[in-house]
Amino acid sequence: MCNMSVEFAGLSFKNPVITASGTFGSGIEFSEFVDLNRLGGVVTKGVAVTPWEGNPTPRIAETYGGMLNAIGLQNPGMDVFLSRDLPFLENYDTVKIVNVCGKSKEEYIEAVKRLAESSADMLEINISCPNVKEGGIAFGQNPLMVEDITASIKKVAKQPVVMKLSPNVTDITETARAAEAGGADGISLINTLTGMKIDINRKTFALANKTGGLSGPCIKPVAVRMVWQAANAVKIPVIGMGGIASFEDALEFIMAGATLVSVGTANFRNPHVTEEIVEGIEDYLERNNISDIRELIGIVNR
Repeated sequence: MCNMSVEFAGLSFKNPVITASGTFGSGIEFSEFVDLNRLGGVVTKGVAVTPWEGNPTPRIAETYGGMLNAIGLQNPGMDVFLSRDLPFLENYDTVKIVNVCGKSKEEYIEAVKRLAESSADMLEINISCPNVKEGGIAFGQNPLMVEDITASIKKVAKQPVVMKLSPNVTDITETARAAEAGGADGISLINTLTGMKIDINRKTFALANKTGGLSGPCIKPVAVRMVWQAANAVKIPVIGMGGIASFEDALEFIMAGATLVSVGTANFRNPHVTEEIVEGIEDYLERNNISDIRELIGIVNR
């Protein structure tokens, strides 16, 4: 029997397959299709201190090899999350990772404080949110801002902190190192690439927000490259994501240096995909006489 377990930020995961925030709810809907006990972890949809309505519709558009979304991090707020979503996940033997969003440093800190005594095992901080106090620039696009927000969150967090990096930067290694310098226990990447679609029949933008986040198979080569760069730039562990739709995709990220892999957009096309990826990796290890998944992490660099 091959060992599928990995260690990440002091936590033990039964396998490296987890879900990507915003594509799996908090597992409630997908539990009808997937045995959550089979997954290494479940990452919740982003939660803020107060409810967010999100952007106006239309908010989703299909593209070649993927999709654009401009949901705007719609969420019911911390009170509902703590009373409904997190208790649901407590029924399963999987690592509970809460994705946190905010529009100011103070909002992030308040959310992290609210989660301190909860059953959350780990926090993933979405720093692609616009900083309303800095003219709307995303926290994750400025390395100094990344280090500052990371350090501020680490001061109040009781759980390991993973910073989710934006790919919409010139050099991903700069923000990766900034997160590490701020004390992050790990990093996850990539978040969506900024894209746009024009509806030529309506002669206007396909999304009400004009631009949206591009995800799906079309971004995978960019994501694998950035994960490889980031994994080689820092000593903290990496969660890889971006276009994973099969066990082969997941193994690319692991071989590039990711300890865990998040499956996102593929859940919309095939709600069973996460479990299928776990089974696919297990079969790959057996067929190739590999006794431990950890032998493959970052193997291309050896």
